[in-house]
Amino acid sequence: MEYHYRPWTGLVWGLITFASVGTITAVWSNPWFVRMTSVAAWEFPAVLLLAVLTGVFFAVRFTACGARRAGIGGVLSFIGIACPVCNKILMLIFGGPMLLAYFDPVRPYVALAGLILLAVGICRNIAARRTALATGWVVP
Repeated sequence: MEYHYRPWTGLVWGLITFASVGTITAVWSNPWFVRMTSVAAWEFPAVLLLAVLTGVFFAVRFTACGARRAGIGGVLSFIGIACPVCNKILMLIFGGPMLLAYFDPVRPYVALAGLILLAVGICRNIAARRTALATGWVVP
């Protein structure tokens, strides 16, 4: 028995992630969202890597293994990439000056932590797939 990967599903979700996260975080200019701070050099590659990892996650998704980690990773990456001033929740909690002084310097690390959690979720799914193939376990 063989369990197939879904490359087209992964490609579609990767493209959706790239377009939506890049637009919402205003990494590129668009008529819907305006960024209050300048885009850092690491943000576009982070959006690209988030999209690739999201696509891979949906292409290899086998069971619920890793879904929570992947979801938390996606949210953390989004928070890390997004403009800190535009994030209304963070703005209400910290206020503008504190947000720029304390959260802005750690945003790359928040995004990196999210990407790592997403990668761990992918590894969990691949491990579950390999275990299922080795033991003959069938998912309905």
